[in-house]
Amino acid sequence: MRLEGRKALVTGGASGIGAAIAARLAAEGAEVWVGDVNTDGAERVAGEINGHALELDVTDLEAARAAVAATGTLDVLVNNAGTDEFGFFTYTTPEQWQRVIAINLMGVLNCTSAALPGMQEAGYGRIVSISSEAGRVGSKGSAVYSAAKGGVIAFMKTIARENGRYAITANSIAPGPIETPLLMGAKEFGEIGEKVIETMKGLTQMNRLGQPDEVAAAAAFLASEDATYVTGETLGVSGGLGMV
Repeated sequence: MRLEGRKALVTGGASGIGAAIAARLAAEGAEVWVGDVNTDGAERVAGEINGHALELDVTDLEAARAAVAATGTLDVLVNNAGTDEFGFFTYTTPEQWQRVIAINLMGVLNCTSAALPGMQEAGYGRIVSISSEAGRVGSKGSAVYSAAKGGVIAFMKTIARENGRYAITANSIAPGPIETPLLMGAKEFGEIGEKVIETMKGLTQMNRLGQPDEVAAAAAFLASEDATYVTGETLGVSGGLGMV
């Protein structure tokens, strides 16, 4: 119960990694708000963990502010909402770039901007953003996604530098290939999609896909008092994929 008495907001919490993080934070004692554009999914997850569901479009700054305000005094923000549109860069469009950047990077900026004033006033806060190993090493077929996730890592480092004096920590998690609806959606591309997933598995040292619960465990650690002296870091949860 490391998070007993804490209030947490998890963006993109209706499925996959976000749902696992919401469940883990609740199991650790936090009161959890599940934010997502998928309100049905958010309500389902919130019901399972005795939490609260919020309709949240992270690309909308006012919506982010409203979500943070709904929690009262927010202690923990997990920026998890993300998406990708697979395709080699030369075959993608500016409209696709904008969508991927709006959710994966601007969403983090919006929600962090909404959360920081209250955390600064309280003199306490934990911000955990879900980046990706793609943001550190790049990923074929995900150029803009990789760029956005790399931006998340740099942004979190800067937030950590600017807010340490308020006892606010800011860290990133860089998952590798995790068995989520987003990754498994690559199968829609048929044999190519299957090959992409198998290649990702082969790049890990564990030769398997990770599970959302494994990312959730890292998020709970960074949100807890066990990580009071950890800030500006990027924790890889990737089966060794990101080793250099």
